[in-house]
Amino acid sequence: MSNESETALSFEQAMERLEGIVSKLESGDVPLEAAIELYQEGMVLSRLCGQKLEQVERRIEMLMEDGDGLQRKPFTPQQGEASGKGE
Repeated sequence: MSNESETALSFEQAMERLEGIVSKLESGDVPLEAAIELYQEGMVLSRLCGQKLEQVERRIEMLMEDGDGLQRKPFTPQQGEASGKGE
């Protein structure tokens, strides 16, 4: 997978490809060399998804109302929300 094609992928496309790779690897029907290549591609896709999530997280802002009106505040997930799992 080339660097240009990586950045052209949307988050959803990268996740879909990553899920396909995981399914193939979990099936156990992949020759060792192909499994290594799939694993490497999966790691690249995983990093790409992580980077895209970080970019989005930085862009999200919460509006907080205070006595003087609305104030912008950077988004910071509460403990337990970062992984997408509630406690």
